[in-house]
Formats: sequence, structure tokens, C-alpha cells
Amino acid sequence: MQARTLGRTGAAVSVLGFGGMELRGPPRVAPLSDQQAAALLGAVLDAGVNLIDTAVDYGTSEETIGRAVASRRDEYFLCSKCGCSLDPGAGANGPYPHDWRPEVIRAGVEQSLRRLQTDRLDLLQVHMSPSRSQMEADGTVEAMQALQSEGSVRFIGMSGTLPELPDHIAMGVFDVFQIPYSALQREHEGLITAAASAGAGTLIRGGSARGATAEDKAWQQGPLGQPEGEGRRRWEESGIEEILDGMSRFEFVLRFTISHPNLSSTIVGTSNLEHFRSNVAIVEKGPLPTDLYEEAKRRLHPGPVSAG
Repeated sequence: MQARTLGRTGAAVSVLGFGGMELRGPPRVAPLSDQQAAALLGAVLDAGVNLIDTAVDYGTSEETIGRAVASRRDEYFLCSKCGCSLDPGAGANGPYPHDWRPEVIRAGVEQSLRRLQTDRLDLLQVHMSPSRSQMEADGTVEAMQALQSEGSVRFIGMSGTLPELPDHIAMGVFDVFQIPYSALQREHEGLITAAASAGAGTLIRGGSARGATAEDKAWQQGPLGQPEGEGRRRWEESGIEEILDGMSRFEFVLRFTISHPNLSSTIVGTSNLEHFRSNVAIVEKGPLPTDLYEEAKRRLHPGPVSAG
């Protein structure tokens, strides 16, 4: 498994990361037994995937990860998020309420450490892309930095989106940015480069789920709130299928994502062991050939939203 440097953190992270959202359990996802979770997450680490991303409000995800692989804690770079409600029933079916004040951030981190059975988070990320003014009013960054100085958090980051992301990058305080991006959702493409140019690491989410054309993926949803079916429209109007030469749609989309030269790792979640192994096999093929990548970018042009 290829590793890349996560910006100024200096950490070497696998280009494929594991997303813990699919471990969130009911009501959205069927629960895994402890044995199934241990087999899945053990396979993740055995394959050389060393970045695991979760969040307070991903249901039972943190607890599942803690029970399954806390004994192997030194083998992975552990990411969670802050600002999430600590009420287990809040936002079970979305939307998810968030609060970025210091007391909520501290309580959330303390809960995450207990659930994950660890003494530190490698990366604590602000969840749900609040505005700079909101964070300044709440004292969000200062609260994160206090936890960092105490040793319970190593690095701080932002899980951000347009329109706030350019301001987040300009703040100059975040070590890592988690950014949505795929072949069919390229609105943030330039901001991945901007974050990396500022010295930050870049984690990409949605690089398969929001870009793959399988019916169990979210590609029907319009990028950045655009109309339902926008992803399908972009795919079909591009004629991209003509140049894939037998490559599956899912393989193309995932390899397109890791072809971005400023990507550190792409986070892909699954609760299915065979799906995970398939993802590993695809990523191990590496980025797309240069000519295919450039032609795909020409055909799958971003929508009207500026990437800053």
C-alpha cells in the first residue's frame, strides 16, 4: 500500500484510508458483531491501511473501533471530529446538530478517548464546516489547541466545504483538511491544491461513494446541493464510458480520486470485508494513466461553483 506524507504533520499515511461511518449501526446500518468488526478492522491494518477516520456522531463507530483494534493502536493514525452532539439520539436520521464551544469540544474528546480506548487522537477535526466567524465567537480553535498542548490531541484539522473552506485555509491554523471530491464532484479540486500549498495534509471523502455509479452509492444526489441526478447527468453527458477500455466505473472513480497530485489519503468506508479487499486491489493499481486522467478531467468538467 502506497503511503504519502500528511502535510506538515510529517505522518506517512496510506493512500487508502478507512472511513468509520459504515460502522455506525442502527437505524441506518446493520450492526456488526464484535467478531465481524474485529475481522474487518484487522484486515484493514493487515493490508497496510493505517489511517482510520470516525466521529462522535457516527453512532457506535468509535466504540466498535476501540473494541476491535485498540490493542494495535500504534499501527494506525486515528482521526475523529469535534462539535458533535453528545446526545446519542440527536440527529439519528439527520440533520446532525453541532456546537463548537469549548465545553462541548472537550467533553466530546474525552468521550472519544474512552470509546476508542486510547490516550490520544492523532487528528481532531472540526465537523460540519462552521464559518470562521462562528469559530472565533465560540473559541473553537483555542479549545482544540488547549487539548493539543495537554497531549490528548496531536494535530488539528477541518472537515470543510465551500463556501467556508477558503477562509478555513486562510486562517493558517489547521494541519489537515478533509475535503469532498470525486470525478463527478470536482468543485473542491482547486482547494485541495490550495490546502496542500499552505502546508496542510489533505484527506478526501466521497471519492468513491459520491462518485461511483453503483445504485447503492449517493451519486444521484447533486454535488453541493445541486439538483437530484446531477452526478448521473455529468457522467452520461461526458461520454467517459467510451474511453475506459473495460475498466469498471467504480475502479475509474476511485483511481481518478487518488490521481490528484495533492491528495494525501482518500477515506473509503465499508462494513463489508470483500468490498474492502476490492478497494485495496483497486488502489494498489495506482493512479490513472496520465493520458486517461487528463482526458477524463477535460470531459468531466466541474460544475458552475468556483473552487476558489
